[in-house]
Amino acid sequence: MSRWMIAALLVGLAASNPLVAAHAADGNRPEAKVIGAYFPGGSAARYPISRIPADRLTHLFYAFATIDEGRCASPGAEAGAHFAALAELKRRHPRLRTLISIGGWSAGGFSDAASTERSRRRFVASCVALFFDAHRGSFDGVDIDWEYPVYGGPPEIGARPQDRRNMTLLAREFRRQLRALGKERGQSFLLTAALPAGRLQSTGPYDPARSYELAELAGVLDFINLMTYDMGTGFSAVSSFNAPLNEVAEDPLDQPMRRWNNVAGAIDYYRQQGVPAHKLVLGVPFYGRGFRVSSEADHGLYQAYAGTFDPGAWRDIKANLLPDPQWEQHWHPVAQSPWLLHRGERKFVSYEDPKSVAIRAQLARDRGLLGVFMWELTGDDEQRGLLEAMARPFRDGRN
Repeated sequence: MSRWMIAALLVGLAASNPLVAAHAADGNRPEAKVIGAYFPGGSAARYPISRIPADRLTHLFYAFATIDEGRCASPGAEAGAHFAALAELKRRHPRLRTLISIGGWSAGGFSDAASTERSRRRFVASCVALFFDAHRGSFDGVDIDWEYPVYGGPPEIGARPQDRRNMTLLAREFRRQLRALGKERGQSFLLTAALPAGRLQSTGPYDPARSYELAELAGVLDFINLMTYDMGTGFSAVSSFNAPLNEVAEDPLDQPMRRWNNVAGAIDYYRQQGVPAHKLVLGVPFYGRGFRVSSEADHGLYQAYAGTFDPGAWRDIKANLLPDPQWEQHWHPVAQSPWLLHRGERKFVSYEDPKSVAIRAQLARDRGLLGVFMWELTGDDEQRGLLEAMARPFRDGRN
């Protein structure tokens, strides 16, 4: 078969299935859509890897590997069995791309590991040896989840002003070593990163551009998982939405913070920073955020609070809170999000349901984004209601 016939056949295959993840060999522009899921390894005891709906996903991110003395460290004692299960899942679903996600909110060590050319080479080499040699066949790439370079992360985790540049250099070193590995093995390996929206963090108002060279980083990565959630947390001054779709005028946040502290605003911000739409994958939360509000005014929204609590994942909210008439159900027409109020206990819960998730996924498709992902897969209900709502615009739609 001639070279042009092979090329035409590959194009035809990609066009016939919008979820096929074909990637260029150099640095990379994905040619299809992303339906991604983070899977916490600690959840495997109650949610076995064999249960993962791989036929509905294009990319799976195993969370999290960590850093120990400048080298990649295995996530735990069960990780080897998990990685073998991932390899088996990939054998049964060859279109699924699996990535090892390194970092997370409480993970330290990035600043030191990325600080010099030598430390970067050693760190990346250790990740390649652990995840692509020792566990060959389990992973198709690396997802960097450094929270966060320069400032804004947990106060006990070290950070440097040089982190912003060093994050880009670290990504370049991952790209260099993964490309070399790909040439050796005749396959392409992915490189992605989970990056935050502008929001309130441990140091107050947070600007992602102070942590990351966004435009340059986007050129190195296959795509960016944009964490368009955690916009109303214990760092917030009042009870608020976890992932409001649009800017709400009644939100007491000062400008320009309020403009970016929502899903649409976060997309706008990254686009203004030079990140192409086709390099962005929109995040949706499969969990709720709870506040113990001091007042029931405005149904508990934008009120001072005495503390926070964990209302659980969507599956818990659906099973335990929604059927209980003491939990009032509300919907905001601008934020395009539901929330709950328990007047007797003065508890406010922000969460997403299939309706609000579908709206966010449709926005991602309408704005030309590469796809959608969620944190995290095990939070869904037994019917996979949120996953189905998230995937539908990209699975059934045509660009």
